[in-house]
Amino acid sequence: MSADQTVAVLGTGRMGAAMVRTLRRSGFDVVVYNRTVEPAHSLAHEVGATAVSTPREAAAAADVVISSLAADDAVVAVYSGPDGAAAGLREGAVVLEMSTIDPATVAEIAPAIEAAGATLIDAPVSGSVPLVEQGALTVMAGGSGEALEKARPVLDALATKVYEVGDLGSGATMKLAVNAVVHAINVAVSEALVLAEKAGVDRATAYEVFANSAAGSPFIQYKQSAFLNPDETPLAFSLDLVAKDLDLILGLAERVGVEMDQGAANREVAGKAIAAGLGDQDMSALAVYLRG
Repeated sequence: MSADQTVAVLGTGRMGAAMVRTLRRSGFDVVVYNRTVEPAHSLAHEVGATAVSTPREAAAAADVVISSLAADDAVVAVYSGPDGAAAGLREGAVVLEMSTIDPATVAEIAPAIEAAGATLIDAPVSGSVPLVEQGALTVMAGGSGEALEKARPVLDALATKVYEVGDLGSGATMKLAVNAVVHAINVAVSEALVLAEKAGVDRATAYEVFANSAAGSPFIQYKQSAFLNPDETPLAFSLDLVAKDLDLILGLAERVGVEMDQGAANREVAGKAIAAGLGDQDMSALAVYLRG
């Protein structure tokens, strides 16, 4: 497949909208659908895409369908029913499910997609909106390698690394494992930064040391502004979504018989920050909560 073919993007939140912009810059024709109509139409007008009113219409126009949604129930809903994407899929289309969801949800939506003669790949991503804009995401793909190759030009526009991690559902599993690490780092940085501050070290100085010590990581680099200037940094990933991820992670751990004591502790901390009214703020607001 190539840039002269059409991509449907289901979901125009922060990540979905950034994908639409990047795909348009790469020369793809893009059809967009969003449950709330206005954001899709506004985005389509901005970038020269086409907005439609149902997932079915979007899928019917596309060779590759991408869904990037916030929750499992939204993913199931967008593919289901007479106006759902599965009802409109072209035979031979490739569906890239890029949401962070339970592997069981991947299995739930697969039969309807396969019945339409299309192929589902769970292909969640690691990376924030700036990395989408740079085409520098990391993709974890589960499913058919042949179908993945058909969608490779689309993925190459969005990502610099595409890992084939196993059978269908493996991508979703790998994303939850990655996010277990990311959310643990977020808690650790929040606690350590507040510890240094409360003990008298300047916040910016402490963070610079973190970034240039053995603790340094890409997460610490790209979240610097969020931790140092929490009131001036745009939302990237909310604490509500952190809690959603950790619930999925802990649910998967229970099903496969893995103890995740640190994950459980991280979920507790996130819950306390949300209860304090910070759920719609960036994940780095854990530090704001811990400062009291």
